[in-house]
Amino acid sequence: MPYPYQIHSLEQYHEAYRKSVENPQAFWLDIASHFQWKKAPDSEVLQWNFKEPKVEWFKNAQLNITENCIDRHLEKNGDKVAFIWEPNNPNEESIQITYRELHQRVSLMANVLKNNDVKKGDRVIIYMGMVPELLIAVLACARIGAIHSVIFGGFSAKSIVDRINDTQASIVITQDAAYRGNKETPLKKIMDEALMAIDFIKKSIVLKHTGSPINMQIGRDVWWHDEIEKVKSFPACEVETMNAEDPLFILYTSGSTGKPKGVVHTCAGYMVFSTYSFVNVFQYQPNEIFFCTADIGWITGHTYTIYAPLCAGATVLMFEGTPTYPNAGRFWDIVEKHRVNILYTAPTAIRSLMSYGDEFLKGKDLSSLTKLGSVGEPINEDAWIWFHEKIGRKKCSIVDTWWQTETGACMISNLAGVTPEKPSYATLPLPGIQPVLMDEDGKIIEGSDAASFTLPKETIKGNLCIQFPWPSIIRTTYRDHERCRLTYFSTYKDLYFTGDGCFRDTEGNYRITGRVDDVLNVSGHRIGTAEVENAIDSSDIVIESAVVGYPHDIKGQGIYAFIILASHIQNPDLNAIEHHILNRVTENIGAIAKPDKIQFVSGLPKTRSGKIMRRILRKIAEGEVHQIGDTHSILNPEVLDEIMKGMK
Repeated sequence: MPYPYQIHSLEQYHEAYRKSVENPQAFWLDIASHFQWKKAPDSEVLQWNFKEPKVEWFKNAQLNITENCIDRHLEKNGDKVAFIWEPNNPNEESIQITYRELHQRVSLMANVLKNNDVKKGDRVIIYMGMVPELLIAVLACARIGAIHSVIFGGFSAKSIVDRINDTQASIVITQDAAYRGNKETPLKKIMDEALMAIDFIKKSIVLKHTGSPINMQIGRDVWWHDEIEKVKSFPACEVETMNAEDPLFILYTSGSTGKPKGVVHTCAGYMVFSTYSFVNVFQYQPNEIFFCTADIGWITGHTYTIYAPLCAGATVLMFEGTPTYPNAGRFWDIVEKHRVNILYTAPTAIRSLMSYGDEFLKGKDLSSLTKLGSVGEPINEDAWIWFHEKIGRKKCSIVDTWWQTETGACMISNLAGVTPEKPSYATLPLPGIQPVLMDEDGKIIEGSDAASFTLPKETIKGNLCIQFPWPSIIRTTYRDHERCRLTYFSTYKDLYFTGDGCFRDTEGNYRITGRVDDVLNVSGHRIGTAEVENAIDSSDIVIESAVVGYPHDIKGQGIYAFIILASHIQNPDLNAIEHHILNRVTENIGAIAKPDKIQFVSGLPKTRSGKIMRRILRKIAEGEVHQIGDTHSILNPEVLDEIMKGMK
């Protein structure tokens, strides 16, 4: 049995879950005993309250997560492949890096950081494509105790400025440009634009990847390869001893207000729970190849491309490109080429590949696959069935994982081949996770809702909350703890509120229905409506806007923007204005936040107190114009007819 804490049967799951609820401290102390510590956890495993909030796991313990990711594997598995890198261009060679080689390369980069005056507790911004050096930079930060904050390579200069200002980082790591499909993104140029607005960045380390011409600012910009050469004679970088609750990384996520939140995860609890979830959800076996398709700029890439698989001594595959380049068979080519055993991807990717039909599956050998996984948003039943039948060939378990940036790792999911799977349901909570459904009045919903006429009688619906801390729970929002409290712990007393609605059936299976706040889930990426509205409203030709979500066949949710133009715009060229607005959003946030539909209107439906009635706009965007409900409180009902006539 490679992992002593791996669950192998439904009975073991129920027993583990019972223990985790009845005596969580003893349960997690036992799990933690299987990791490597500088100072092992003692009996004071957990201190917490959800009022402040304050959560501390393994408070008196000390460790370095990279010893668990790398060093402890060297003696027995140093020559095992830690990760495989598959480039964007299928004609280029893939790269395999063993645990011993990873140790050497992370040690070199850690010494580079120290040689550039980066110390424990300093923040390091990383803005890179999906290249091996991104993973190496992340681990190098963790090795010396620096706090990394990875910015997704699709974000704009304005988004970078916001994140650098919030972290007060002293150094950035980037690359000349990034390949993604048939596009080349000028990352260094975008970073340069951001740094024009910032005067405290001392150093920018630049990786040469595409060879694209770039400008290097003397005194600030240095080449990655030059910095590596400087430290090659240095002794191997020893790990920095970290306290369990020291921050490991900051990762920004959209909220219901315009400003992204810097979610903070700490060293010990994140390590223990993320690894535990990886081993159990995916039922990982030591010689399997695990392919997580998520970008490391998102939490899924942090947890299931880097930290959890490496802590488990796994071989993980990292892919630079997109699932449809050079054609829609790329994922299946990768699976066949590398004999991938576990494929973990997003419903958006699945639905997109479905839309191409079965042509690109012909002749592909997918027989190595044993398990499939879905992440980022609820997977609809049609996509689940296609994934099961066409990709899994009806022999692979599918895990439908629900979790968030703030939770650090999978919270609700079936365990592959161990606990039952149910299409469109995330199913059961992992051991240690105690979910409850709440009504709008703040009361726990028990039993079933037999009076419901829109749902099966055995199903109830409520707002999903968690009533007890788990080891990888968010600790704070960086430099703004009050925002953490207000966002997650103030809606319901003594509960963590996920922001998601949820069904629960009589077997205790959970089905996530999506956000109940003003946050959209577009292709698995959380985008705040206020963030998009702020970007649109920043144009001097816009008076006001309202953004809502609507069902989208591929993305899950699309973005629908209702926009009032300034009165001085005479005989507007709406196509040109639409193009201008899309560029505005791209410049302020990134292309992922561009509205799919834009409707220009003369007014927005508002209450007498001036509040936009988004409920009505959401119904219009969804095409449910006959179900918009009570409109008596609208101050300007005449705009409704106009909006409904012009809806897209």
